[in-house]
Amino acid sequence: MKPGLLAIAASVFVLSLTAAAAKPNILLIYADDLGYGDVACYNPGRGKIPTPHIDQLAAQGMRFTDAHSSSSVCSPSRYSMLTGRYHWRSRLQSGIVGTWKDSLIAPDRLTLGSLVRQHGYRTAMAGKWHLGWDWPVPEGKGDLLSGPAKKNGPASGEQKAFWRELFSRDIPGGPVDRGFDRYFGTCVPNWPPFCFIENRRTVGIPSEFLPANLLERQQASVQGPSLAGWKLEPILPAIIDRACGWIRELAAGDPPFFLYLPLTSPHTPIAVNQEWQGKSGIGPYGDFVMETDAMIGRVLAALEQSGAADNTLVILTSDNGCAPPADVPGLQGQGHFPSGPLRGIKFDVWEGGHRVPFIVRWPGRVQPGSVNHQLVQQADLMATFADVLGAKLPDNAGEDSFSLVPLLTGGDQPVRAHAVNCSATGVPAVRDGPWKLILGPPGRTASAQGKQPVHLYQLADDLGETKNLAASMPEKVASMKALLEKLITDGRSTPGAPQKNDVEVRRFPRNTR
Repeated sequence: MKPGLLAIAASVFVLSLTAAAAKPNILLIYADDLGYGDVACYNPGRGKIPTPHIDQLAAQGMRFTDAHSSSSVCSPSRYSMLTGRYHWRSRLQSGIVGTWKDSLIAPDRLTLGSLVRQHGYRTAMAGKWHLGWDWPVPEGKGDLLSGPAKKNGPASGEQKAFWRELFSRDIPGGPVDRGFDRYFGTCVPNWPPFCFIENRRTVGIPSEFLPANLLERQQASVQGPSLAGWKLEPILPAIIDRACGWIRELAAGDPPFFLYLPLTSPHTPIAVNQEWQGKSGIGPYGDFVMETDAMIGRVLAALEQSGAADNTLVILTSDNGCAPPADVPGLQGQGHFPSGPLRGIKFDVWEGGHRVPFIVRWPGRVQPGSVNHQLVQQADLMATFADVLGAKLPDNAGEDSFSLVPLLTGGDQPVRAHAVNCSATGVPAVRDGPWKLILGPPGRTASAQGKQPVHLYQLADDLGETKNLAASMPEKVASMKALLEKLITDGRSTPGAPQKNDVEVRRFPRNTR
């Protein structure tokens, strides 16, 4: 090579190394109740819903096929992803954070937001929180937030006065107190308060109960205080509008940014905007998935137009599997299987409850169009972010988080040997490589539970979980029970000093140790 060309090549190489070493922006898109089989590229043979924008993201990055949320319901999955710690180490041993309940994440707990903010990032969150707030509700006043006894009954004068006082105050314990510089969204779109929240304040003062007709047909599900004239269809577009505006603003400045975008869809309310009604041909849920995909496309387009896409790590995943309000039997009757080849849906500890789409695009680091089959969990984002930043996590943070960077950069050796996933009722499933042990009823209904109290499956040969091997392999069952017990008592599953769980962890099968 001529000296001039050699110098040019050397300078290009140095520039590429500098770019690779720069801290990337991070965009984390978290769909709500989007099933493994709802994304076309995950379910080409049994899916009927087009998802071109998500498919394109997968074509530009890496698609994981064995990725999991911590739980098959909402709040625990969000806790684990944001903290890198299994939710069952907290007070949330089953179910979700209820209406008007306190914040689940402890004030001193490191989150993805607070981690990157320590390293100079600007942080923002737009969308669904559902991890509790420290609502300033005096003892004995909680009943004033309850819905009317009569359908479409009005709020009392006492209730309206209390609402004016409550919703005029700061609400601590939310995103801006857990690592995010700014927040806009809803706590839970189908629960009160029916209004947006910005930072620590409601946007407007709820003054009436939500109209009863909006509690029908898989719309809102809990009655409570609402803004006058509140509509459900504009929720998702408003969150996307805010996210796109923030991307344009944040990309124009320094230092790098982290935007966490937990969508409110395709979870209830299944409130489809007119443009998308009837588009899927298989009902409102299919339409809503298509609208969700289009909103994701808007966000990715805004990122591209901002000029920041080439230096942005994009992650897209879902909090759990498809939910019953989607009318899963009806969808299957039309040839769409929301869990693809998997058994079960949301609430279940079967794979369809917590094995979820997981896609990563990282220009210059992740090979476009790649597919990875290693076991990973959403809790792994904490260690992954730390690895990207060259940071070391303290012993009391990310206790169950393993870095995905070796996989993202082309490796194919396991980064974690084991994992724990739970049903809505707290029944745990333990993964040990391809083996899966379930220590209780796996399904949300009696017909879905199976007849035996303990289940053992070899997923490499039986992804649909049809052959329970527990009775014929007692030694394997015993060793995996011992593994779970160690993960519980150590307070962590990663190397490091033992940690304390927040509560006594419930053991399964129930009433045994």
